[in-house]
Amino acid sequence: MGDPILCPEIKYTQLFINNEWVNSQSGKTFPTLNPCTGKEICQVQEADKADVDLAVKAARAAFRRGSPWRKLDASKRGQLMNKLARLMRENITYIASLETLDNGKPYLDAREDIIAATENIEYYAGWCDKIHGQTIPVGKHEPVGVCGAIIPWNYPVQMLAWKLGPTLACGCTVVVKPAEQTPLTALYIASLIKEAGFPPGVVNILPGYGPTAGAAIAEHMDINKVAFTGSTEVGHLIMQAAGRTNLKRVSLELGGKSPFIILEDCDCKMFFL
Repeated sequence: MGDPILCPEIKYTQLFINNEWVNSQSGKTFPTLNPCTGKEICQVQEADKADVDLAVKAARAAFRRGSPWRKLDASKRGQLMNKLARLMRENITYIASLETLDNGKPYLDAREDIIAATENIEYYAGWCDKIHGQTIPVGKHEPVGVCGAIIPWNYPVQMLAWKLGPTLACGCTVVVKPAEQTPLTALYIASLIKEAGFPPGVVNILPGYGPTAGAAIAEHMDINKVAFTGSTEVGHLIMQAAGRTNLKRVSLELGGKSPFIILEDCDCKMFFL
């Protein structure tokens, strides 16, 4: 038995579809690596187009009028989101440890990221029953539908929260593809989503690669909106895919890389001024 902070137990490596843990349709897996050592942490189920189809079908069913999610009062959605945030806070040591193992950032930095993610969920939970039209405030709004979210590796939990917060607050359902480099925390939070009581199909988490799972999300005819954070090059591809299919709405957060090369004679104190 090692230090639980340095060596957290890996609890979830399957796809999360319709509130169930399932293997990929192809049976394929891929390794997620410890960036500090380059060694394999574990094998994770690899989603591709067939799995995206299943997840979108579940999300579409969860969005259908008369479903438990659509019948849920807006304030009750907020309560579910606050419960998810509370569960994240209760498990913060484990989530931050898992983030450090899979992402490589220092534990205290990862812990601050988790705190920020819970605050984001709580913020959007407060908006659930306060969203209305800007022309005639009738107390209700019409959600977009099924959303796809493709997130990067640098802030895995925060990026997940930034996508889930507004999506769930507005009453949409979602299929999320975490970065293939850092899938573990998203999968663990999927277990907390189920524990919080979200209905099946509302949130689906599909680890996999961009050219397969990501492309299938961008092109899918039953996805109404896709949100992507990553490179400008891939952003172009997602816009093209949306245009070829159903002209789905697209939100892109692109670029933003700030790499540093730190040499031996660098005065690292300058980074903490």
